[in-house]
Amino acid sequence: MPTVAFHTLGCKVNQGETAAMAHLFQEAGYELVGFSAAADIYIINTCAVTVQAEQKSRQLARRARQRNRQAMVVMVGCYPQVAQGRGELPTDIDLLVGSADKPRIVELVERARQASSPLIAVSDWSSETSFEMISASQEVGRTRATLKVQDGCQQFCSYCIIPYARGPERSRPLADVVREATDLVQSGFQEIVVTGIHVGNYGRDLPGQPDLACLFEHLLQVPGLRRLRLSSIEPNEITESLLELMQKYPNFCRHLHIPLQAGQDRVLKAMNRRYDTKDYRRIIDLVRSYMPEIAITTDVIVGFPGETDEEFAATYSFVESIAFSRLHVFRYSRRPGTPAASLPKQVPKEEKTRRSRALISLGERLSREFALGLVGTEQEVLWENQDDDGIWTGHTDTYVTVHSDAPNLRSNLITSALIKENPTTPAATTKADVVAWIKAQGGLPPRSRITFGRVE
Repeated sequence: MPTVAFHTLGCKVNQGETAAMAHLFQEAGYELVGFSAAADIYIINTCAVTVQAEQKSRQLARRARQRNRQAMVVMVGCYPQVAQGRGELPTDIDLLVGSADKPRIVELVERARQASSPLIAVSDWSSETSFEMISASQEVGRTRATLKVQDGCQQFCSYCIIPYARGPERSRPLADVVREATDLVQSGFQEIVVTGIHVGNYGRDLPGQPDLACLFEHLLQVPGLRRLRLSSIEPNEITESLLELMQKYPNFCRHLHIPLQAGQDRVLKAMNRRYDTKDYRRIIDLVRSYMPEIAITTDVIVGFPGETDEEFAATYSFVESIAFSRLHVFRYSRRPGTPAASLPKQVPKEEKTRRSRALISLGERLSREFALGLVGTEQEVLWENQDDDGIWTGHTDTYVTVHSDAPNLRSNLITSALIKENPTTPAATTKADVVAWIKAQGGLPPRSRITFGRVE
């Protein structure tokens, strides 16, 4: 039986697609092994969102080749797609598969195994490109399933390569989405994460144009679904209809990931983001008016071309004032073919690193403050794994990590839990099923002081 190993880089969409591709190989009679094991075929599901992600893709390919020089090495997804557009496809890879060609992965691998030279299967995008569905994997053994409902992006933010890597926006028919969600619940999953590249635009290309709120209203009523989480949504695509569903249905997780990217208006405009800081704050206020206890997470890019110290300081202050529950901080990565790549005043690497560290430190403090706000409350927790010391780790619906040593827990179980600050805090009288705690080591990170962009 031939063996195949996968390694995934990048987003939740990639993670879900890797699971689906692995399922296709299992159905075709292949054995799945770990990427560090000796395998007949190594498949790297690549990412191209940053230069570092592309470098990591190539490093993994070299590592696989060193592990077994007789093995086939395959790159799939975003990196082959954008590399072909630049005329820079690597020549030392046995099979290169584009983003739209993933559903054919088993067929392409079997063709490449018979070929005497590298095989390239990277289809060009067109307005006629349809939603590509890979046969779904049930991801047995996991507690959280991803459900891809949309692909592609046509926003063309000036720094972003994704529209070129993922193609035009296309949605999966609503009935197909509901059918798979029902199958996932019947397979035992407690939580489903709805994913896509630009999920907020779901349905605009479908007959009747069912929007994201329409899709969620159907999904929230799937019998037995305990949790439904939205992976990400752009700020100007949040509707009151969606917020009303969150308020109405307790199985709609109280967590929204709303990308910010910058907290300064000139930088936002240069990024071709379609809002300013006043718009963003208004949207956050609207969200919290419906759900005051919601967790709001975000992405921020530091070191965008031309970003001054004062502009970074404005972003820092804006992020702090919004009080996100978690930050994902990215250093700007120059992507050939994007408008931002040719902008003047590229920020030096050392300065991007300094700004990144400052925002990461702020994010750690904000996350800690949000988590501490749960102390003394009862929360529903999805328990996921147990370490060698018998300590369980799980997540609230607001995606706060908690721990417990309760003896009656198991993976993929949802219980109510009284939240403490740490294991030694006395537990109050509670009707909760278990007592859990948040990580308390180190206390709150100190507040940074910003003076004309200098972080102290």
